[in-house]
Amino acid sequence: MIKLYGMTGSGNCWKPATLMTQLGQPFEWIEINILKGESRTQKFLALNANGRVPLLEVDGERLAESNAMLCYLAEGSALFPADRWKRAKILEWMFFEQYSHEPYVATVRFWVHMMHKQGEWQDKIAEAMKKGYAALGVMEQQLKKTAFLAGDVYSIADIALYAYTHVAHQGRYDLSTYPAINAWMTRVEAQPRFEKMDS
Repeated sequence: MIKLYGMTGSGNCWKPATLMTQLGQPFEWIEINILKGESRTQKFLALNANGRVPLLEVDGERLAESNAMLCYLAEGSALFPADRWKRAKILEWMFFEQYSHEPYVATVRFWVHMMHKQGEWQDKIAEAMKKGYAALGVMEQQLKKTAFLAGDVYSIADIALYAYTHVAHQGRYDLSTYPAINAWMTRVEAQPRFEKMDS
């Protein structure tokens, strides 16, 4: 049985859980509350020295980093096709998610929604949101041209970017002026065996 160590409400933990659900892959969810320091215990650090979730355990081997998990779990499926160019375009968006989107959209959501620092860290949040809106603008332009991020077919790139885009409002992002993103989120949610994130 695959084990997934994760925290409810984390988009990064939601990604592999949703993919396995969509693929019909059974797994065991093990709750790790990072807000209570549960990823920093000696027991957990022995599993992942980086002290972060999600963490995937397969046959005694462990894999960290949510997007690495998506690639591993989707191998051989239509969500990560064998064609080199299509895979590269999917990876392009997944790297974008980690470098240009997650550090600003997800982080601001964490500061505001989970840490309640919207007043104390007002200036830092405002600065990060400029870059978050820039990332959302890049997505909007792409989604005006294609139904999904890496083309006309749903892929793990969409799982990666949906994770924190659909809860961006919890970081006080306003998505009302992004019609292509909103239409895309509806298409993602209509995929077979799709499960929304508990937040």
